[in-house]
Amino acid sequence: MAVLCKPAIAVPEYVITQDETLELARRLHKDHAQLRLVLRLIEHTGVLTRRLIQPIDKVLKHPGLDARSTVYEQESKARVPSVVRRALDEAELEPQQIDLIVYVSCTGFMMPSLTAWLINTMGFRTDTRQMPIAQLGCAAGGAAINRAHDFCTAYPDANVLVVACEFCSLCYQPTDLGVGSLLSNGLFGDAIAAAVVRGRGGTGVSLERNGSYLIPHTEDWISYAVRSTGFHFQLDKRVPGTMEPLAPALRELALQHEWDAGKLDFYLVHAGGPRILDDLSRFLDVPPEAFRFSRATLTEYGNIASAVVLDALARMFDEGCAGDGHRGLLAGFGPGITAEIALGSWTTDS
Repeated sequence: MAVLCKPAIAVPEYVITQDETLELARRLHKDHAQLRLVLRLIEHTGVLTRRLIQPIDKVLKHPGLDARSTVYEQESKARVPSVVRRALDEAELEPQQIDLIVYVSCTGFMMPSLTAWLINTMGFRTDTRQMPIAQLGCAAGGAAINRAHDFCTAYPDANVLVVACEFCSLCYQPTDLGVGSLLSNGLFGDAIAAAVVRGRGGTGVSLERNGSYLIPHTEDWISYAVRSTGFHFQLDKRVPGTMEPLAPALRELALQHEWDAGKLDFYLVHAGGPRILDDLSRFLDVPPEAFRFSRATLTEYGNIASAVVLDALARMFDEGCAGDGHRGLLAGFGPGITAEIALGSWTTDS
């Protein structure tokens, strides 16, 4: 059975607090007709600090898509390798033992993908498969885990490296003044995460079943408008209410596995905002404490897109609360509106 091992996480050195974010909003948008609403929404995100790859004064400038693409490539090459090495160490594997690299990012674009550069510079085999995922947004963390699980199901002796690299600050658009855009400016943060799915052995979540669900006719609720200035994030006001139709999909997948989604031992889900977690608690009928790992990620780092699920898992490892046989659910939510869901049990490599 494929085992999702302990992730490695890295956040950048530049910190912005919620108070600083609110002050920036007051200063930059003092004449905005809905400023009071925007400030209230940012305050209610629960995000106390976020990390950025550049100082805030550089983030606020827009030097152009070409310059931002250069920053994305430079920063990913500078920051990803150390996270990958730690993830390999956690799984007790060497680069030559990896058969597939799944690389996810929705905040920058490179072709060839960073996977090619990693293979050439970190000692991975030249026949290592590559799977870049660029258009699933925050759901991509769950999708990466699920595609790794699928690969290990097809090739039981294989090992898969999952990498999530999200520099959300590179998507800041100073001319986007809608309420959703201004809220996003106070919600998203930067982070890198990596983890290994081992086909055999390993301590972590033994992956047993995965699935996907798309809410019909919601593809324009979370989207990018791709323009000459880059990615313009668009967020519909109906997005916070999406757990009502998604919770039954989580329940259904668990039922297919003869589990009750409301009676599991751990929950590791994408923390897009506090209402996502509050609604899941209500619709799955589980205590709010069940989502403490995801909520901690949101509070300390903000919404770090596809890296959230891996960071939440790392926090569960650190707490040491999982025991052999404990059953749990992992889920990422993103554009589509799409849910990528995984079920698994905790196992300790003996």
